[in-house]
Amino acid sequence: MKNTEINIIANNQITADTVRLLDGEGKQIGVVSLEEALNKAKEVGVDLILIAERANPPVVKLIEIGKYRYQEEKRLREISKKNKGSEVKEVRFSPFIGEADFMTRIRRIEDFLEDSNKVRVVVSFKKKQMIAKESGYEVLGKVKKMLEEKTVTDMEPKFFGRYLAMVLSPYKKGKKLETVQTITENNENAKS
Repeated sequence: MKNTEINIIANNQITADTVRLLDGEGKQIGVVSLEEALNKAKEVGVDLILIAERANPPVVKLIEIGKYRYQEEKRLREISKKNKGSEVKEVRFSPFIGEADFMTRIRRIEDFLEDSNKVRVVVSFKKKQMIAKESGYEVLGKVKKMLEEKTVTDMEPKFFGRYLAMVLSPYKKGKKLETVQTITENNENAKS
């Protein structure tokens, strides 16, 4: 977890006169005075934690402070997992890439797409390679053709200085993508 400090108000830090008391499992005990709630916490051997300060009356819970902190951190981790969404990953090609390297990068793109991430496919040109811009379009065209059944093109190939880039998104979430090996086998069968 990223240095998220959980502010816990417990025991004598609670300032309300009356509180709504919950036990360790979250079952309501009732509306009681703060003194009564503190006595009940001492009797059970746990802490009195303020969990809903703005409620009327404020809600407190009988639970050990360490256990409560752990539960809150776990809840925040779950929330952050759900809010993650998709990221934009980048895979770089050169304009004159070899077949084995090309297939390795295609597999990497497929992995990113399976994880529901967008992929920015970039062809990076060096100084003298800028003369052969068409080869970059050919590489991106080949990538697009191999992944056309699995992706939607968010951004068509476009030059940004020395880089030719396009952005691909997964076509359907949750659908397992066909592997490169299967595509290769299909291509070999078609040639035969």
